[in-house]
Amino acid sequence: MNTYRLKNVLLPLLTASALLGGAVAAQSATLEEVLDVSEAKNDAARQSQAKIDRLAEETRDLLEDYKAVNKQIDGLKVYNSRLRRQITNQEKRIADIEGSIDEVQITQRQMPALVVNMIDGLDQFVEMDVPFNLDERRQRVEFLRDNVDRSDLTVAEKFRQVLEAYNIELQYGRGFETYSDTIDLDGVTRDVDFLRIGRIALVYQTTDGSEAGVWNNETRAWESLPAGEYGNAIRKGVRIAKKQAAIELLNMPVAAPEAE
Repeated sequence: MNTYRLKNVLLPLLTASALLGGAVAAQSATLEEVLDVSEAKNDAARQSQAKIDRLAEETRDLLEDYKAVNKQIDGLKVYNSRLRRQITNQEKRIADIEGSIDEVQITQRQMPALVVNMIDGLDQFVEMDVPFNLDERRQRVEFLRDNVDRSDLTVAEKFRQVLEAYNIELQYGRGFETYSDTIDLDGVTRDVDFLRIGRIALVYQTTDGSEAGVWNNETRAWESLPAGEYGNAIRKGVRIAKKQAAIELLNMPVAAPEAE
């Protein structure tokens, strides 16, 4: 009787134990699957995060490149703006130069006649002026006339030579000089010392100091001067012009200006 009851008790226990073992085994399998799925999700998450990090890094690089390109674009805009202004200025200068070239061509056609007229005017001036250094001044005019028809000289060079001759004449008006020459006095050729004070006075004195005179440009003739009154002054002026004496006031026969 007891043995029968024990068997009856063990049988349910064994059955329950088997069922419990199966349940535990099933739960263990399920846990493994859960863990595997969780690990797979973690791997996927890590891969996704790595991809996100890589994309973020690429995005930052692209953003830096974008900023750098924008800076280059801004610099190019400024550079292009300056170039446009320079091109505009150059186009204006080209237009001005082309206009100047046209004017130069017109001027070049007029220059030969102008040079000839200036030489004629210079020739007339020399002949009407106080007669000092006449040979030198006439030779200068002839030199200019000879150069007018020379083909190896440009119009600009001919014009420059004429301007230089005019400048020399201008300097004569500010000069103070003495030189020796001969003069015809009452049909007699005499050796004299000339003293020129600009263009306001041209006087002479014979080398022996006996005679003196002044040029009257209105009458175009020489006029005698009292040797005693002006002789010493002329001699002093000659010495001053030769830098043999200090500059001082001189009593010279200067024509009074005419009232207009």
